[in-house]
Amino acid sequence: MAPPSRPDTSVGTSYATSPGPIVEARGVHKHFGALHVLKGVDLLVAETELVFIIGPSGSGKSTLLRCLNRLEEPSGGSIIVDGIDMLSRRTDLNRARQRIGMVFQSFNLYPHMTALGNVALALRKVVGQSRAEADTAGHAALARVGLADRADHYPSQLSGGQQQRVAIARAIALEPRVMLFDEPTSALDPELVGSVLAVMRSLRDSGMTMVVVSHEMGFARAAADRVVFMDDGRIVEEGPPTQVFGAPRHERTRAFIGQIERK
Repeated sequence: MAPPSRPDTSVGTSYATSPGPIVEARGVHKHFGALHVLKGVDLLVAETELVFIIGPSGSGKSTLLRCLNRLEEPSGGSIIVDGIDMLSRRTDLNRARQRIGMVFQSFNLYPHMTALGNVALALRKVVGQSRAEADTAGHAALARVGLADRADHYPSQLSGGQQQRVAIARAIALEPRVMLFDEPTSALDPELVGSVLAVMRSLRDSGMTMVVVSHEMGFARAAADRVVFMDDGRIVEEGPPTQVFGAPRHERTRAFIGQIERK
């Protein structure tokens, strides 16, 4: 988990100076006006770890995820991702975000572009690849999510699960160091969820570092290295799935787990 051997000044120059977690968020606060959504959250993620964040609606899970790549501006604290100080004024966020892939609940695909076009666009516009280079990398990313035969299809010609897999391909084509997933299956019909979770399992097996916010508790039990339970803007409890689901220590965690298991 060592930081880069020499600073990449095109991204930023505030790097960690010793081996440590690939994601290091400390004392993160977030206010929306008078609403205090995150209340001093500390989250450390090791390289290749899959961390699953659970909790009731409004607990701050998605806000925390969006603060990690500064889609939301934290009100306080520090965030280091892959050695990059995400809150430094010297950090080039566009370049930094190439290392932090993100998949949302909504697919956010361009309807007038094919699956390949959607994947290749960022490679051309952000990375600066030629069309041929971007298309080659785009085909490889689509193959990785099981959509090699759908490259020329438009979003309207794809199922919801296939569209979400295109969104994942778009993110991994940039070869990020960390992947963030914000409720990636919540907009899908139940029969389409499995195909997206299968891709996420494959990414996990390949060693991708992943932070996932989701209600897919079966996936969390089976695939997560660590489960983090949040409530009211704080991390209440964290540990391996067997502990958090099987023997939660905190009363609030026990109540939440009991509620979801009754559904």
